[in-house]
Amino acid sequence: MQHQTFHTQTAKIGGEGGAFTTYRPLLFSIAYRMLGSAMDAEDVVQEAFLRWQQQDPATVASPKSYLTTVVTHLSIDFLRSARVRREEYVGQWLPEPLATDEHAVDADPVALAESLSLAFLTLLERLTPIERAVFLLHEVFAYPFDEIATIVGKSGANCRQIALRARRHLGTERPRFTAHREEQERLTRQFMRACTSGDLTSLLALLADDVTVYSDGGGKVAAARRPIVGADRVGRLFISITAKAPPTFSFHVATINGQSALVGELSGHPYGVYAFDVAEGRIRAIRVILNPDKLHGLERREGVRSEEGSPGSPGPVNAS
Repeated sequence: MQHQTFHTQTAKIGGEGGAFTTYRPLLFSIAYRMLGSAMDAEDVVQEAFLRWQQQDPATVASPKSYLTTVVTHLSIDFLRSARVRREEYVGQWLPEPLATDEHAVDADPVALAESLSLAFLTLLERLTPIERAVFLLHEVFAYPFDEIATIVGKSGANCRQIALRARRHLGTERPRFTAHREEQERLTRQFMRACTSGDLTSLLALLADDVTVYSDGGGKVAAARRPIVGADRVGRLFISITAKAPPTFSFHVATINGQSALVGELSGHPYGVYAFDVAEGRIRAIRVILNPDKLHGLERREGVRSEEGSPGSPGPVNAS
């Protein structure tokens, strides 16, 4: 399976060896899917680099296996220490959005959408750290169980059982996106236009009857702490938000986690991400990330598809 390359805001680490440079995109891809946080994934990759510097390359039979093992173990340790923090998280926890490179999306759009989507990363929270590692290495990165066994320090048979258990925990809710990129982008733009113009009828036509909004403010900005369900309720909520938003608020279409989404800006600074789950021509879920700690990695870049929404576009999602 071809691994995608992502742009992140990690500072370039001087003196990277050739092997580490070669596998850096893969290492970030694994760490980000494990942790659901680009900032934490960058920290893990940097720690792996420091450990790589301490190794004599002549003693490492496979740099890829060595580095994958280090990143996987660091990620498992991080998840174990972070579990209490996430249980105490204010409101709904959503992954940190990642602005993905369009060329990487073109390289393998189906695999990217299935393994990078905010819906999929959120669903992975059901798994234990070891289940998450085994499942991702096998299902997403196509590592054989014998190699995974070496990475996680378990037998191949045990890894197969862990993967089976992980699939059962995810159940039938694992996202399988039927929307083409063109349909995803079209509905995203139509959603933006309907909200901007205050056209409730057009907005309701885009929403599934049981559409659900999940919002993550992290207790730092106003956001609904429980899911908001139902087309009429969701539609009226966004129309109301549109009318109340300040004139310095605007948003544009960008590629977030491999799919078209809206990025909101307040006075020129990232304010929120609005990501859509699309199936059968309708928007089935909207994930809104407003926690400012999760928006530092976003920036406007040349090459990202964009269309400006006029002032007065959707701002905070707060239905309380």
